[in-house]
Amino acid sequence: MAAVIFKAVGEGRPYPDHGRTTPRDWSPVAPRMVRLDELITTKRTLDLDRVLDEDSTFFGDLFAHVVEWQGDLYLEDGLHRALRAALEQRPVIHARVLAL
Repeated sequence: MAAVIFKAVGEGRPYPDHGRTTPRDWSPVAPRMVRLDELITTKRTLDLDRVLDEDSTFFGDLFAHVVEWQGDLYLEDGLHRALRAALEQRPVIHARVLAL
């Protein structure tokens, strides 16, 4: 039986534009723990260098960005963090969750 990493793999953002485009815009949203198997990705592809780079958050937010919309959690930014957590057999990540 294969292990499930994400709830689903999506393409694009099905939720309305929230206007948060920079780490500074997201900083007021407090981070919390989110289970990987509750997340729906908004990207189907990822640059492998970002997954393997230990300094991948150097110029960005330390936390993944998740949008909660219509009862689902969408991983908007931080797919590389989520995959790294899965590779390390960690079922959760810290994420800023914006409820729309």
